Amino acid sequence: MKGYVYYSLKEAERNRGFIDDLMIHASRMDIALTLLVDEEEPDDDADFILFRDRDPELSRKWESAGFRVINRGEVNKIANDKLKTYELASLLGVPAVPTKRANSLLDIPPAPFVLKTIDGHGGREVFLCHTQNEAIEFFAQFEGRRTIVQPYIESDSTDVRVFMLGKEVLGAVKRIGNDSFKSNFTLGGTVEKYTLSSWQENEVRRIAKALKSDYIGIDFLLLPDGGWMLNEIEDPVGARSLYITHDFSVAEKLLEYVKRKLESL
Repeated sequence: MKGYVYYSLKEAERNRGFIDDLMIHASRMDIALTLLVDEEEPDDDADFILFRDRDPELSRKWESAGFRVINRGEVNKIANDKLKTYELASLLGVPAVPTKRANSLLDIPPAPFVLKTIDGHGGREVFLCHTQNEAIEFFAQFEGRRTIVQPYIESDSTDVRVFMLGKEVLGAVKRIGNDSFKSNFTLGGTVEKYTLSSWQENEVRRIAKALKSDYIGIDFLLLPDGGWMLNEIEDPVGARSLYITHDFSVAEKLLEYVKRKLESL
């Protein structure tokens, strides 16, 4: 079996540990796995491409060429558009943070509110605003970018990221922010293992089934009343927090999944 893992060069350098783990387990499974970066192209006889970038057009190009791309371009497109993510949740009846386009001050609700770029990730283009001046600064900083606005939802800077492998839950972590309303682990937050309830499992499976996704992260704000609200879907999703809180190799699980899928065709 022959496959590729695709990253931008910058992200490949940042994710070298995960790439190395993929290579180790690919070798053990008799999978010839090669790293592709930037403008490099796969050979025609590749069985699959692990697509680890935020570029649905490139993903779709390789799909159209006949490659099995993990995840599909449509998954990449929805996960990297926060408005499309909200629209999907609404169609599925999954509670989600209310989201709408924000082009100017005319689109913002009473403070506090959260402004985000539609395609940002890692929490770095997310801003909690208490005044119009803060919103003005946001629109000036991200002029020309598509942006959204959400009401501020009190979650005690805590959310849950659920890692899905196909329709099954690979694992889940609770993320707690550190001196910020953002809970992102890469921004200095802490993480701990989280066990989903049966109703939570049903909701994440509903999302993964609708997307026909292979490997994604689904982020929910945890609410004081015990409920949760979908906030974002991540593709590609980083696995650092899962490695810290669980005692298995994410790379191994992912490659086992890919091998099962391809052998069942």
